[in-house]
Amino acid sequence: MIVLMLTLAACSGNNDKTTGGASAEPSPTASTQPQETEATAEETVYPLTIVDVTGTELVFDKAPTAVVSIAPSETESIFAIGGGETVVGVDSNSNYPEEVKGLPQVGDYITNIEAVAALNPDLVLAASMNGDAITKLRELDIPVYVTDPKSYEEVVAKLEDLGKIMNMNTAAAEAADKMRSTLAQVTNAVKDAEKKKVYLEISPGWTVGSGEFLDAMITLAGGTNVAASQPGWFEVNVEEVITQNPQIIIYPEYGEGSPAEADIVARPGWSELDAVKNDAIIAVANDPLVRVGPRLADSLLELAKAIHPELIK
Repeated sequence: MIVLMLTLAACSGNNDKTTGGASAEPSPTASTQPQETEATAEETVYPLTIVDVTGTELVFDKAPTAVVSIAPSETESIFAIGGGETVVGVDSNSNYPEEVKGLPQVGDYITNIEAVAALNPDLVLAASMNGDAITKLRELDIPVYVTDPKSYEEVVAKLEDLGKIMNMNTAAAEAADKMRSTLAQVTNAVKDAEKKKVYLEISPGWTVGSGEFLDAMITLAGGTNVAASQPGWFEVNVEEVITQNPQIIIYPEYGEGSPAEADIVARPGWSELDAVKNDAIIAVANDPLVRVGPRLADSLLELAKAIHPELIK
């Protein structure tokens, strides 16, 4: 599987007791939705208790002041809520916003645990794909907050929860409201439109099915994912795509290794697809599409324009 699929793959971290700026221990009643103690609209009330997607309960006595992000989506999220000045390190794949380029790097898809520990963080932000690193960092009593949004709405909620943790509720609310505004713009525009059949090639020969945020994004943008009969991420069934006959084919551009329109069209039988015959094969920006952060709003708008160009200007 190519590198992009490592970015998208999800594996849960183990629940280990950690200490630091936050204390953490497994919660037998943990849900996938973060839970917090009471806070005002403007100021977080500490101690604050949050349960992350791994079922680990973190208790914050104060707002973290030294944050390391080991996933690009989490980097973009902390900057979006105004927490950039607290970030002391990032993974090497974090390339947005511009300010991250001068920060110390702590590995790529494989986290350098020693480099993270050397930065003495009181919070590490991680995605569920960082499973092994999550376990190792928690063994060092470093607090790790893990997320794994499966929908657009869960990304919005993640921003708000991060705002509570960081006591940046106003900026987080503004970022969340911006995402909600884009969602409303798109859903209102496509609500009465034909649900066009869409095939999304996320990397060469790979697509995404039900239960993942990109499947939900296609639906929000006014489409129907032709791969939705199967869950998760998987290699495309060429014959099944022919049977489904998508009206739109969408693929991300991310440089070398990106799906190529010529390769897609050259597959046996695909020249007869409606999408190919009608020249409806559309490239979209990669990073906003695959990162469950604030720029998912930009990607939703781009998907809607690809599926319903007559409705989204």
